[in-house]
Amino acid sequence: MNFSGVDVNISRTRKLIFLVAFGLVGLVVAPQSLHGQGFDQIERGRALSMLSIVKSDLKNNYYDPNFRGMDVEARFKTAEEKVKQATSLSQAFGIIAQTLLDLNDSHTKFFPPSRPESINYGWRMQMIGDKCYVVAVKPDSDAEAKGLKEGDLLLALERFKPTRRDLWKMRYYYSALSPRPALRVLVQSPGGEPRDLELKAKIKHGQVVRNLTTDIEINDYIREIEDDFRNRRHRYYENVGGAFVWNMPAFDLSESAIDEMMDKASKRGALVLDLRGNGGGAEVTLLRLIGQFFDKDLKVADVKERKQTKPLIAKTRGRSTYSGKLVILIDSESGSSSELFARVMQMEKRGVVVGDLSAGAVMRARVYPHDLGANTLVSFGVGITNADAIMTDGRSLENVGVTPDELLLPSGEDMAAKRDTVLAHALKLVGVTMTPEKAGALFPIIWEK
Repeated sequence: MNFSGVDVNISRTRKLIFLVAFGLVGLVVAPQSLHGQGFDQIERGRALSMLSIVKSDLKNNYYDPNFRGMDVEARFKTAEEKVKQATSLSQAFGIIAQTLLDLNDSHTKFFPPSRPESINYGWRMQMIGDKCYVVAVKPDSDAEAKGLKEGDLLLALERFKPTRRDLWKMRYYYSALSPRPALRVLVQSPGGEPRDLELKAKIKHGQVVRNLTTDIEINDYIREIEDDFRNRRHRYYENVGGAFVWNMPAFDLSESAIDEMMDKASKRGALVLDLRGNGGGAEVTLLRLIGQFFDKDLKVADVKERKQTKPLIAKTRGRSTYSGKLVILIDSESGSSSELFARVMQMEKRGVVVGDLSAGAVMRARVYPHDLGANTLVSFGVGITNADAIMTDGRSLENVGVTPDELLLPSGEDMAAKRDTVLAHALKLVGVTMTPEKAGALFPIIWEK
């Protein structure tokens, strides 16, 4: 099982959970286009069938039998009437998606059939504290040509102000439910005036039908959609002034790979573990990593399922545990397994957590893939939360997040100058002096070509 992520080297179902974790795009490409979507009675009937299947998946599998107070029958009846009145596929998909979003659950989502085009917006946004910033701009993109810059404050996206509560929903909408050839933004550079920009996406036309039934096809799909997201490769420096610095983008390593990384770290007296942007991953990876830091088995949390609650235990590695200093970096994009790891180290006083309040997206979920149609295959998916994690202090991190021991936020000026003040401070805590400029050059963004 997994907390918001997956080891992409194992089963098909777990690979699909990877897509849920990062809120990327629909599960299968079906015959719809960014331009001129039709919505005849056949399409409306399919949308109503999807709504019925989503309802069934939710009722049969959601971890809370009370559905967080939602009247499921009434909510889906209302949604059915709205779908009957919808004027486009995107509108119908939005109605279906909203039935699950009303649960206020980070991991329960509808994944509609996606379009034959892949969309790369060419820039990235992120919450820093309570403000949204442009944190990366792809070279040679329309965003770069229009003058969008790292460190720009994002005042509005399609006329809506991004907030910490709703940013993930905006990403979900524009990547899965209603991708578009351009996005209009209102931005402001440090010390400058607000600028209204229309930023064109790069559209790549592809095949119309994809069923994601093979490992090769899923991996190809993941590579395609990574363009708009952080590079997923683990990067590290074995000796930075006596410290091991590990940029860990996801909990997607095998147990043996975790052991190998920690064996490298054991040669140094300090470990700086950068979990910024790490949306989570495989539970087995999380438990193996936690077990590297304690000389006895440790209860991580109680996993609360619909019919039972059971402890989540990290097994110690005994004599091989790491005894050096530990600093963990988190930000608003750190979710699920990242949050569990950071909170455990914080509660056990094993490490210092530095950075921004984390995502508060800590659930265990499973994807249920479905197919409709005969001659034309229309496939979609439903991600359903099947468990919550209750920490040993009796609290869940869902919609709460992890508050760092040291709250440290980069400024727009820092991002514009590519200064990583957070990593530089983390290194200082373990006795390593490095300028923010040099720290900012350690892990540069790698864009897909």
